[in-house]
Parts: sequence; C-alpha cells; structure tokens
Amino acid sequence: MRQKFMIGILTGMMVAAFAFQSQVMAAAEELIIADFNAGDKPNNIGGDFGVWNKDPDDSTQKAEMKFESDDALGDRAGYSIRLDYDVDSPNPAYNGFWMKLNGVDASPYNSLTFYIKGDAKLGFTKRLKIELKDKGNKPSAYIVGNITDKWQKVTIPFDKFRHIQDWSSLNEFVIVFDDQNSNPKSGAVYIDQIALSKE
Repeated sequence: MRQKFMIGILTGMMVAAFAFQSQVMAAAEELIIADFNAGDKPNNIGGDFGVWNKDPDDSTQKAEMKFESDDALGDRAGYSIRLDYDVDSPNPAYNGFWMKLNGVDASPYNSLTFYIKGDAKLGFTKRLKIELKDKGNKPSAYIVGNITDKWQKVTIPFDKFRHIQDWSSLNEFVIVFDDQNSNPKSGAVYIDQIALSKE
C-alpha cells in the first residue's frame, strides 16, 4: 500500500515537473512585450507607450489611441489597442504609435511578431511602416503590407531590420503612418500581442 502511495506521489511530481518544464520552454520561445490585457499602461515589460504627431499644432493631421475589447486571440477579458490616424494634410504629414522596450535583450529571439487588422467601418491603410530602435535610438524600418479587416499575425525576421547590429538592448518599437504609405490617408488599425519570438 505504501509503495503504491509513494509511486503515486512520484508520478504526480514527475507530471508537475514536466508541466513546469513545458511552460518554461514555451516561455523561452516567445517574450510577450505587450498584450494590452490590463487595459492600461505600462506594457508587459514595464515600458510606456502612446501616440505621437509630427506637428501637434497642425489640426489636419493626428494619431489617437484607445483600448478596445477586441482581443486578437479571442480572450473575452482581453484588449487590443485601436490607432486612429489622419495624414490627409496639405502639409507633410506623419504620425503614429511608440512603445518603449526598456533595453530588452532580443538576442535569444529571431523575429518580431504582432497581430493587426484594419477597421472596416472607418477604413484603413493596407500598408504601414514598422520601426525598431537600438540602444543608440537608431531606427531600422520595415513596411508591412496586405493588412485586412481580419486579425492576422505578422512575423518580421530580425534580418529585415538591416540597421540593427546589436540585438542585446532594444530601445523602442514604432508604428508610422505617413502621407506616402498610408492609403487611405485616414482610418484606424488594431494592434495586439506584440512579441519577440523564435519562429
């Protein structure tokens, strides 16, 4: 009886250890930077985020951010962020979204991933610019295309960010709407589950 009891305990411990090891391994495959599920700042690694405008005094261009209960992974308690943009201006126009990465070490990973969709009612650009900035705040850009009104996962291999040489300390993630790439020049997109990943 005691032997069966001990075998039961050992089996339970092995199952628990395996489950824990699986969680650790899964966690190592991906680092969630921002899932927005708190419905508030900061992001999952303690970084601030918000929107920026090239010229805050120009009322013909703007970017605005709000939390939405439309989660990319279908979590009823989760959130995404909606970015409303307008670059339809007689002046040179660009704006967007910024997020601090707090010097995160991205070297264990090889890709930036996130989910995106456009707002079918407001309209949305089918392409936009993504930037990552290294510890010296030097930007490296990549154009994301084929955005639709359905959630889709975007995976950008690090080698597409050609100006970043040192992945051990990243400073910032940026989304840019501009009067060259954004068509239509006003609309809204949703962003969720920004992560570093081993794809």
